[in-house]
Amino acid sequence: MLRDPNLIPLSRQHQHALALCVRLDRAIQAGEIEPEAWQAEIQQQFEQEISIHFAAEEKELFPAAAQFPELQSLVAELLNDHEVLRDLFALAAARVLDRTSLATFAQKLSQHIRKEERQLFEQVLRPIVESGQSVTTSQNAYLNAVKHA
Repeated sequence: MLRDPNLIPLSRQHQHALALCVRLDRAIQAGEIEPEAWQAEIQQQFEQEISIHFAAEEKELFPAAAQFPELQSLVAELLNDHEVLRDLFALAAARVLDRTSLATFAQKLSQHIRKEERQLFEQVLRPIVESGQSVTTSQNAYLNAVKHA
């Protein structure tokens, strides 16, 4: 499905985080893992982009999406993911993640991003794209929230 232009900035941020996950996973698979360096990069990415991204989603995007009854459980799940991921980012900042927990981190962050891209974004936009109907008030509120996220 085509991505609404308002979602492109969030999707780009998702791509940055997914790239981190892919690089980390490849390093782990190759046995070339330096936990200290990876944790420093994870901390930097969180401080410079992901923490702001999470805050924007939680302030604007998720409340707007929660207006759709069919998305309320997904929004709750995504908020829970944010809590789990924040804990993992904090552990990385404390430099206590080992190879196994770094792999867990990459898996959880990747799964979370894909859930937002494939479920949240798609479920809100599908009726607009498929039917050609005008944007409903709730969908309009959602898209306006994305602009501000």
